[in-house]
Amino acid sequence: MGNKKYHERTRAQESSNAIERIYITMRHLFNRGFYKPMGISGDTLRQSLLLLRPEIYGSIGEEKAELEGLLYVIDRLPVGIEECTFINLTSDEGYANSHFKVIIPEKRRRNCYRIDAEQMNIEITRGRSEIYDILTHITFIFIESHKISNRVIIDECGSTTRDWKKLENAVLSKKKLTQEEREIAITHTANILGRTFNELRTVYNDFATPEQPERLLHIVYWLGKLAIEEQVNNNKRTVTFSPVLRERLGHHIHGEIWADTIKETLYKHNLLDRPLHIISANMHSVMNTLYGPAALKTTGSKDIYAVYESLSKKENNELRSKITKEALLNGMIYIEDTSGTKIDVQIFDTSKLDISKLDIQVDENLIKSKKPVIMVMDYAFGEQAYETIDELLKPYKVKGNKIHMNIDSISIMGKAGILEGGKGDIMIPTAHIFEGTADNYPFKNELSKKDLEGNGIDVYEGTMITVLGTSLQNKDILKFFYNSTWSVIGLEMEGAHYQKAIQAASKVRGSISENVKVRYAYYASDNPLETGATLASGGLGTTGVKPTYLITRKIIEQIFN
Repeated sequence: MGNKKYHERTRAQESSNAIERIYITMRHLFNRGFYKPMGISGDTLRQSLLLLRPEIYGSIGEEKAELEGLLYVIDRLPVGIEECTFINLTSDEGYANSHFKVIIPEKRRRNCYRIDAEQMNIEITRGRSEIYDILTHITFIFIESHKISNRVIIDECGSTTRDWKKLENAVLSKKKLTQEEREIAITHTANILGRTFNELRTVYNDFATPEQPERLLHIVYWLGKLAIEEQVNNNKRTVTFSPVLRERLGHHIHGEIWADTIKETLYKHNLLDRPLHIISANMHSVMNTLYGPAALKTTGSKDIYAVYESLSKKENNELRSKITKEALLNGMIYIEDTSGTKIDVQIFDTSKLDISKLDIQVDENLIKSKKPVIMVMDYAFGEQAYETIDELLKPYKVKGNKIHMNIDSISIMGKAGILEGGKGDIMIPTAHIFEGTADNYPFKNELSKKDLEGNGIDVYEGTMITVLGTSLQNKDILKFFYNSTWSVIGLEMEGAHYQKAIQAASKVRGSISENVKVRYAYYASDNPLETGATLASGGLGTTGVKPTYLITRKIIEQIFN
């Protein structure tokens, strides 16, 4: 028994070490300016990823191809990236004003441009976390591509198997495939991937898009084709970082423009000296909570969560526009992002809100006397959380005078991985620890477990870990976090970054009051310790609606009382 425990711990230490190596390597390659993921320069990255075998990348270490992981990654990378030999990470360098058509990945808001048949440019405006995210995803799909080429090349001259030739014919034929042709192509592809016909048929439609119904075949073919070219002709795929990106990174350029726009808007509407409550959340829950009852006349409705659930369904666009319209007429100002941070903002002037129509407890005297202003910012991404909040909390300069903003509270809500419990449960952190270090940020959380209990959702309270990237965790590390004296309840990517900026502004720089209230609450998007419950197993669906609104309502209730 004693022996076994020791062995498990070394696996966690190995993993932790691999994560550290991955980040050091990525920073080194970035400074160097280019590298070949499947060449000597990408070797450390590949070996570390294979040693780590993150949960999200499933069977990356095995011979058979990984399907769920591939889908997860492909949704976060630009359409067509599998066809490109050159991937260029750039800063915001003016492509938006060119003839290039912008490509935005399905599950990640980032601008990408296909320059020509061989090159894809990906615009980085959200800091280092975004680079880490993209490079690990690229490494994963390139490792997968070599699994394909290893299975289909028969000799040194690059002759290929019959399966490969059949797949090639299916992908390159211009005509629409019949059901029979599709099933024949799937049979050959399953053979190439080392998967069953059934496994491929199950995920086939998840990959399909209206423009590309046979997208899975297309992706497998192009990944394999470029890998064959690498192995046979030594024509290696290359990732480059533009000189402007290397020069700008870490200088808060986008965050500063973003924060200045917000302060300017507050100043223009005479809201700068009013008590300000910042909430980092999505772009719908606060607006729906404040204006839903008036717009949809649901005041007194028995199940308000059923209303929220129907609002989250794609087909109910009309209901959503109704609420947005109501909000814009009664105190909401919407700032669409133009800075490149991809973080839109809503500002709510509560003095224009019809309090009588709200379905949450409100201290009317407080609203009338203090007239608080609520600012909702969309989710930041990893390190970007520090950049944006750090810039936002700095005093605003008007005609040479510094105006310190009157910031009352900062609330952060978001999705996180949970280590005990399941999808849709709620986590209330008492401190954030930064992964790979012992850096810790304890704070007094205004939200507590008892605030959210008794609503049919499990609530956990404890430490949370801020990871460098969600796609790098494996079970061994997570078990270590969970079982060690840190007693971690969940993992996310922004907490420590937010807290670092808030702490600096309130305790060190004196930009805002040191009594600023902070609230953190997360709902679980997945449990990476449970097989089949990782992020790659698909979205939350409507499971996320209730916890989102429960947290939102609690935050607003505290602001209004």
